[in-house]
Amino acid sequence: MGSDTRIERDSMGEIAVPADRLWGAQTERSLHHFSIGRDLMPPELIEAYALIKHASADANCTGGRLDRTIRDMIVSVCDELRAGQHRDMFPLHVWMTGSGTQFNMNVNEVISNRACQMAGEPLGSKKPVHPNDHVNMAQSSNDTFPAAIHIACTLEATRGLIPALEALRAAFARNAHDWRSIVKIGRTHLQDAVPMTLGQEMTGYVGMLDDSIARVKRAVEGLYPLVLGGTAIGTGVNAAPGFGAHACAEIARVTGVPFTESANKIAHQGSHDALVDCSGALRLVAVGLYKIANDLRLLACGPRAGIGELKLPQNEPGSSIMPGKVNPTQAEALAMIAVQVMGNDVAATFGGASGMLEMNVYKPLLAFNIINSLILLRDGATNFRRFLVEGMEPDRARIENMVSRSLMLVTALSPEIGYDAASRVAHHAEEHGLDARTAAIDLGVVDGETFDRLVNPLAMTGAQTDGSA
Repeated sequence: MGSDTRIERDSMGEIAVPADRLWGAQTERSLHHFSIGRDLMPPELIEAYALIKHASADANCTGGRLDRTIRDMIVSVCDELRAGQHRDMFPLHVWMTGSGTQFNMNVNEVISNRACQMAGEPLGSKKPVHPNDHVNMAQSSNDTFPAAIHIACTLEATRGLIPALEALRAAFARNAHDWRSIVKIGRTHLQDAVPMTLGQEMTGYVGMLDDSIARVKRAVEGLYPLVLGGTAIGTGVNAAPGFGAHACAEIARVTGVPFTESANKIAHQGSHDALVDCSGALRLVAVGLYKIANDLRLLACGPRAGIGELKLPQNEPGSSIMPGKVNPTQAEALAMIAVQVMGNDVAATFGGASGMLEMNVYKPLLAFNIINSLILLRDGATNFRRFLVEGMEPDRARIENMVSRSLMLVTALSPEIGYDAASRVAHHAEEHGLDARTAAIDLGVVDGETFDRLVNPLAMTGAQTDGSA
């Protein structure tokens, strides 16, 4: 053994570990056998696991099974992990055992070895804190890993995604209010339809985001039950009575999130339906954002040869060959994120469906895809708001011109002259290059005064323009 390594031991025997690393034998074996791809375990799981190890040590100490000094050392290291320290001590890849056992042991070993440092003992001595006997007491990877995914996803949703969606919703609500009197032409089938206000159009996005936020909040509530205390298969072997309830209550106290003990650990360790439900809610968020992103780039397309109703912020040059070209890049980025999240959900769905008997062995896949979706949607919604929605402006002159030229204004004539006559007006205007008013007078179906009385684009929108959106 060189001076740059030390020997660690586990049930498989001895293995050399880099001398300055806090991980131990099982982490080193995982690095050797599962160096697959570039995807590392999400760092959000480190905080979640630190919460679990903290709460477990507290529960075991309260139950008289763990010495107070050891409990305090474990909690102290967990506080360091939650503060972001020692992140480089978690090098494991996602594509490992489906239970996530090596990651659980990575956490156990880092806590043990850091406690050794704090006590002045050699790394790998497992004194005064043993990775299995103390840090992992009353636990299994089979209950801690799914609990960690629940905690990580809940915290990322409540701290990150939901606030990002609420901020985006607020930006659209401001636009809806400010643009409540701007009359434009709505579109169905990508063809001209009846008038609406630009503010009304924005309220559609407000409503979609309201629905998305509600769906995520509902899905997160399904993640509150934790299977701590279930140990290997949900029966609680080697865990003292009350351990799970105490540990869950401690996590709830520390985080301020109402985590609870699962009422049926066998069900929730053999299947991870709540995680699949969360992934599905994120997919629906992605579906909504995909539509919004594409709508805005359609409304802004041009600026002179397209719809061009909106002017988007000009953030960067859009072409290496066409001078002056600027592209709707934030909309493109958000659309790509949405597609990726939809793909992540497919993987999570297959993973969730693949639980067998008392265990699901797709846990790392579920963690990786769902946490990745949460982060992508959080960052995508934030950038889209900052660099597109908050800076876009209506092209009022172009909007007014398109309203004046719209043939669908004849819809307001139908109650007075009938559908067929109104249709003749629209076709006559299109065939002869006329506006609707001129065509109606030309055909003799109404005079100018009657047309002006019946066809009021703002009135046709039904919009409230007194300050409400």
